[in-house]
Amino acid sequence: MSQQTKKEVAVAKGCKPVTDELIMKITKEVVIKFIEVGRLSPTKFEETFQEVHRTVSGVARGGAPDREEA
Repeated sequence: MSQQTKKEVAVAKGCKPVTDELIMKITKEVVIKFIEVGRLSPTKFEETFQEVHRTVSGVARGGAPDREEA
């Protein structure tokens, strides 16, 4: 399904568009939870935040999570 078609389906179902602000809030909550459970140290904060943001943004915009091939 193309990006445009996914957006049309979301609008047709009455879904609100996902804003950058909402993506940042979700990313923040996920990263905070990682810190709380001890899965994230300050030395890896920037890298982890960027990865979580990329994933949340990709999923929220209707695509699959972006993954780098190792």
